[in-house]
Amino acid sequence: MKFKDYYGVLGVARGASDEEIKKAYRKLARKYHPDVSKEANAKERFQEVSEAYETLRDKEKRAAYDSLGSHRAGQDFRPPPDWYQRFGAAGEEEDLSGIDLSDLFESLGARFGSTPGARGFAFRRGSMKLRGEDYEASLSLDIEEAAAGVERELLLNGRNVRVRIPRGATDGERLRIPGKGGPGANGGPAGDLYLGISLRPHPLFKPDGHDLELEVPITPSEAALGAQIEIPTLGGRVAVKVPAGSSSGQRLRLLGKGLPKPRGGAGDLYARLTIVVPAALTDREKELYEALRAASRLDPRARFL
Repeated sequence: MKFKDYYGVLGVARGASDEEIKKAYRKLARKYHPDVSKEANAKERFQEVSEAYETLRDKEKRAAYDSLGSHRAGQDFRPPPDWYQRFGAAGEEEDLSGIDLSDLFESLGARFGSTPGARGFAFRRGSMKLRGEDYEASLSLDIEEAAAGVERELLLNGRNVRVRIPRGATDGERLRIPGKGGPGANGGPAGDLYLGISLRPHPLFKPDGHDLELEVPITPSEAALGAQIEIPTLGGRVAVKVPAGSSSGQRLRLLGKGLPKPRGGAGDLYARLTIVVPAALTDREKELYEALRAASRLDPRARFL
């Protein structure tokens, strides 16, 4: 009889937990199921994976398999002398050279039960409903698209998939789109699509989660005296009051003028003030600035003294 490394087939360690074995089987079954796989040897690999799982999924069969010892895959071996008495298998006196390992474990069914509900041996190869594979993809959006929501068509594993991106997606967010992953098998549900969202650079707005920042240039007189100005937002231009005595780098907070949030409300818009001076002055401007310098008592570097 030739040994089959069922743990190796599933890609798990001999001490793997039941959950790890189940997870490995589901992953490989999705990959090789003949109904959905495009692998050249899908049918053979699926049968191999199913055989390994059928043995290792049950405590008694797994214990019987582990008691055979560890051998190389394909190596000729014979079960220990007391193995048949311990596990009630047929074949102790037989020539085992032509017997497949899976046939040996089929004989354990009479002892452990092979009817539905009897120690879990109702498994039929290929009959399990399999959930489809989850897909990962990335998508770039404009800030306006993220604010309004958008529909996009993506090419995933050779097929076109149309997805709806809800309003309020943020930069770096990972969105789960249910049912847009790989198709299920045997009537199982489709997998999910996980979309990594990135926002393209915008000429005006810089996103920070659902908040936005906007650089707002103002004149020295607007900073000193205060002013009523208009600035852009995603919803259109709005009036903003610049307080008298404003400094460059100071931020004005506009509540609810950022990106919308999925469950209602919106982030804020932060207008960061930048004082801009003219690169070239007229004679009159020079005269006025000279008069202001002479009259001003402000010493912005007083703390350096």
